[in-house]
Amino acid sequence: MKRHLDPARPEYALTRDALRATGRHDILLFLLVSTIATTAGLQAWQTLINNFAVEAAHLSAGQLGFVQSIREVPGFLSMLVIYVLLIFTEQRAASLAVLLLGVGLCLTGYFPSFWGLTATTLLMSTGFHYYEPLNQSLTLQHFNTFEAPVVLSRIRAVGALANIAVGVLIYFMADTMGYNGIFAATGAMVILVGLWGLVKKPCETNAVPQKKKMYLRRKYWLYYLLTFLEGSRRQIFIVFAIFLLVKKFDYSVQSISLLFVINNSINYFLNPMIGRAINRFGERHLLSIEYAGMILVFLTYAYTDSHIVAGIMYVLDFLLFNFSVGIRTYYQKIAAPEDMASGMALGFTINHIAAVVVPVLGGILWMVDYKIPFFIGVGLGLVSLAFAQCIRTPAKA
Repeated sequence: MKRHLDPARPEYALTRDALRATGRHDILLFLLVSTIATTAGLQAWQTLINNFAVEAAHLSAGQLGFVQSIREVPGFLSMLVIYVLLIFTEQRAASLAVLLLGVGLCLTGYFPSFWGLTATTLLMSTGFHYYEPLNQSLTLQHFNTFEAPVVLSRIRAVGALANIAVGVLIYFMADTMGYNGIFAATGAMVILVGLWGLVKKPCETNAVPQKKKMYLRRKYWLYYLLTFLEGSRRQIFIVFAIFLLVKKFDYSVQSISLLFVINNSINYFLNPMIGRAINRFGERHLLSIEYAGMILVFLTYAYTDSHIVAGIMYVLDFLLFNFSVGIRTYYQKIAAPEDMASGMALGFTINHIAAVVVPVLGGILWMVDYKIPFFIGVGLGLVSLAFAQCIRTPAKA
């Protein structure tokens, strides 16, 4: 039986008919397809990269940390995307970024060396890190403060579904196709989506024109700080949590793939709930849960000797990271509409300031004692939890 919604209710704004009536159906389709491609491509890279680095490229922890730091350099420079918009529309620029990601991913398996992996990682990462602020900017521009948490969470949920498919494919292809074939196949899929976006007619909407310049504003200080801390925490999760599973607990490619499938299966159902929870309870409560859970996870990483417990913590870590969408919806509620593009680009750069340093520094400290990077994560969690209590948003956004 078809469900009818009252047009006066805010939920109505996200139905297919309402989206078509307001000209936003095409932009949502573009964001969904492009995000599926980029998240699936990045998922394939993350699933394979640690085993590829150890087994094919024979990298040490320090070298892998360097490669991971290089991966974050484009994120550090993502504020420059605002100047790309002087030439291209946001949709065209996003499609070019997707295309670049696909090319870098496609080439990765053919260069199993330290410098080869550094070069292909830089290419792939430039595409991903320039797509993300454009994706977030387009979402915050075209959907209001009630809709945005739901849309952002819905996009993450669909991305999680695509990641499940990638995890299953890698699990069964790992022994037959090898690294070259898997990297090439997933990269080609991403390239096709980038080309689709480039030939697609630009979406026509009534979004507020964006300021095409970079600047810091005092009233956004808490957004900047939480974004910086989130970037540092994310690097410990991405680099050292997976490396712990591979190096200490001998997780295989198939095991890592299975873990990613479990993560994304949970997140497919959880993400829509996160969007609704933000609307109901607010960003401060959701982010506080994330940071408190993060402290527990990093302490467990440091002390557990159980591969099962470590795997469970990785799933919990992955789950908690989805709560970080609250930082962006908080910014949307306090920022001027014309500041969305510049705010997302600058936020992405701030997110990656520490990310350029943390993998290298963490790799060096790992060689002293593998627990140290996780102790740093605990400290980041405590500071983040304290500052999250400063979040205040309008009573009605």
